[in-house]
Amino acid sequence: MPVIFNKDIDDDTMLAVWKIEETEEQLMSGLQLKQHELDIISTLNNGKRLLHWLSTRVLLRTMLNTSEYIDCRMDEHGKPYLPNLGYHISLSHSYDYAAVIIGRTKPVGVDIELIKHKIKSIRHKFLSDSELAQKQIGDNIEGLYVCWCAKEAIYKWNGRKGLEFKQDIHIRPFKLKGKGSLNALVDLPEGTKELTVDYFKTGDDYMLGYVVA
Repeated sequence: MPVIFNKDIDDDTMLAVWKIEETEEQLMSGLQLKQHELDIISTLNNGKRLLHWLSTRVLLRTMLNTSEYIDCRMDEHGKPYLPNLGYHISLSHSYDYAAVIIGRTKPVGVDIELIKHKIKSIRHKFLSDSELAQKQIGDNIEGLYVCWCAKEAIYKWNGRKGLEFKQDIHIRPFKLKGKGSLNALVDLPEGTKELTVDYFKTGDDYMLGYVVA
């Protein structure tokens, strides 16, 4: 799993993206799996779903640089957490890549996506008319993926069901770059919060967005 991106975002937060080149057997050999994890694996069809599950756990283990068993579970909202550590984590995967972000003190969210033209057909499902009217979004495929990754990262950061991409997460106008940031207003039960999402495009047409707050 060669690293294509590895960054200490701040003193307490790190992000890594790795390319999946191993077989299922090779990934399995790098993990200490207990019965509840083997039960999950048994429900995944051989192929990308299993490779994605395994690769995010291997990457998590690598980032924490430990030979000890790491218990990574999902809560009732589907948010991953480490019951034996006080860290915040977020996992993502798309085709040949796995991404993990770890926050020791702050909640985090990450999303990585392979850029495809078909996103145009669903843009009205996750973007409001005012967002689509922004010139850097509209028909711009990269702009659409920046917005999707930003909203997905925010959803994972929030970690609770019920947050709607179109109704509750509002992307403010931003300047589209190969690497940049944007601000978004998020309507939460406790009030509206403004978040900054950083994003970048890889050389082989993946988009990644992450939030730390």
